[in-house]
Amino acid sequence: MLNFVSAVNSATSFVLSSILTLLIFSGMQMYKPILIKSPITIIFGGYLGSLMFMFIVTAVGNLEATLFGKNFQLKLPEIILSMAISLIAAGMVHRICFTTCLIFSLITIYYMNKLSQKTYVAAVPAAAPVKSRRHK
Repeated sequence: MLNFVSAVNSATSFVLSSILTLLIFSGMQMYKPILIKSPITIIFGGYLGSLMFMFIVTAVGNLEATLFGKNFQLKLPEIILSMAISLIAAGMVHRICFTTCLIFSLITIYYMNKLSQKTYVAAVPAAAPVKSRRHK
């Protein structure tokens, strides 16, 4: 069996993430009347906002990796800006979408950080005990 799944480079990932961000935003605006019909769809609107947050963070991170090199990392201002954009988009649908988007986005960034630490941080070997030459 062949496995065709492979990672794309940062520039391609930036373009894909940007397109998905725009699709989610436009879908939330087009289907706003459906998203505000019941409490479960309002919560789903917040979840869509958190997906948009994830794609914005991915797009910004890949843009910075393309411009500044692979070792460049996202900092807190980029995360806050991405969060603000997604919260505004969710708030345009419904007030509760804003709140659920915030909750889902915090969970999302926690797991994205955990996955990033697991993937990119090299384990530091423990220091071997040093034997002293002094005899007692």
